[in-house]
This record gives sequence, structure tokens and C-alpha cells, in this order.
Amino acid sequence: MGRIVYVHGDFVPEEQARIGLFDRGFLFGDAVYEVTAVIEGRMVDNDLHLARLERSLKALGIPLPQSLAQIVEVQSQLIARNALHEGAVYLQVSRGEADRDFLYSENMTPKLIGFTQAKTMVGTKTQRDGISVDLAADPRWQRRDIKTTMLLGQVMAKQAARARGFDDVWLVEDGLVTEGASSTAYVVTADGRILTRAASQATLPGCTQRALARLCAMHDVRIEERAFTPQEAQGAAEAFQTSATSLVMPVVRIADRVIGDGKPGPITRRLQALYLEAAGVPA
Repeated sequence: MGRIVYVHGDFVPEEQARIGLFDRGFLFGDAVYEVTAVIEGRMVDNDLHLARLERSLKALGIPLPQSLAQIVEVQSQLIARNALHEGAVYLQVSRGEADRDFLYSENMTPKLIGFTQAKTMVGTKTQRDGISVDLAADPRWQRRDIKTTMLLGQVMAKQAARARGFDDVWLVEDGLVTEGASSTAYVVTADGRILTRAASQATLPGCTQRALARLCAMHDVRIEERAFTPQEAQGAAEAFQTSATSLVMPVVRIADRVIGDGKPGPITRRLQALYLEAAGVPA
């Protein structure tokens, strides 16, 4: 039996799923999305993801398609119906369907879709050994704090980085690293300070970033919120990135510079362990 997805109120086999030609998410990218990690059949940091979903929708003037409790039930049903043990559950909400027009009416009915993806989340080779990231100019619009489906800038940046032999890419604007194309960027200085950008419209407020910040506060690990340059990143003792689907991912090369000794550092390893422990993953 194939994957079961959720489309506008119904759970259906993926090959039967349909969205309308005039859905504004398709025509304009007028939609937001969220992705929650699933480990051992349980959603990780889902409260943070749903809060961000609600905030993104509010910023665009799109009402919640259902109550948050009903959305959690949709997620839970998707996980159960697909027997998902490890991977991710995605949600996407568009403003709705109407004949193509840049302007939209205020009484449109939002559309909700959801699906799962099976994926190894814990103990991957990249989590053990780290990844390389390229550096590229940030091509995105100015409201990156809203998690919209307008991802073409990130798609093109990631594709170009892959063609250059890198695993991922960090974006740069006005001489400062903003974030990864689908992650939050961090560096660790020679004196052990962890740096990452403060929340603003320049970056997406990461849910894994927030969860990690809570853990660091609990374990007396200080994270300093300030922007850093590509040169600081390349000269760092350690580097890593966080996201819902990569958790805490070591970065061992940035552009043409190897970070530290080319292996994940001790602070990154500690943060990986703290996060997995909080997610309920056995040591």
C-alpha cells in the first residue's frame, strides 16, 4: 500500500491527491509550510512548529484552516496511517483557490495539505562526520521570518552548491552570514563561544534553534546572538547548523576552508547528545 496524504479534509492515497489549478500556493507561492521531525514515531518540538505556523499565517493574513488541536490530529493520523517510525511530517497551508489575480478577497477559505516522508534522522554519516557548506549571496525576499513556500532562491543556491561539490550552502548579505538555505548557522569561537544570529526579518526563527537554546540554558551553555562574517565562520574552531530534518549537523568545511581539524568538535558533539537525549533517543 502506498503513502496516505491529507488534502483539504480527506486522507487519500497519494496517487489520488489533487489540488486545484487556481490554488494561490501554486500560482503565487501564497502559502506557508511547516515540517516536524518524527523519531521513534513521536513528533519532536511540534509545539514550536505549530506556533511558527500560526505566526507565519498571521503575518500573511491567512486564517488557521483548523484549530491547532485538529491540526495535531491530522499529523498524528498521517504518522499512524503511514506507520512512520522515523522521518518527517509536512504541513502546507495556502490562502485558497480563486481565479488568478494578484489581489485576493478577504473571505477566502485556506487549504491544508499534509504528508509524511520516511527518512533516517539519527546516526547518519553526515551527523557523524559533518558536511561541507558553500557560501553564496542571499537571493531571497526581505521577510524571511515568514516560512513561505517561496523557496526558489534556496533551491537555486542549494543546486549551485551541489554542482560545486558541497553538501549545503550558507547565505551571505551585507558582508554577514544570514543562515543556511534551509537551516540555522552557528560557529564556535576559539574561546568556546557559540555564535548565531538573533531573530529578525532577515532570518527564519528556527524551531530546532529555539529548542537547542532552551537546552543550552538548562545546561549552562551560553549562546551569543550576533551576526558573524564569512571570514569569522571560516576561522572558527567549530561550526554546525540546525534544522528539523538534520537536527544538529556538524559543518567541517566552509567554502575552501577546513574548520578546525576537519572533524566535528567537542561542543558540537555535546549539543548533538543533549538534543537527542531531549528527543528521547536512547544513548
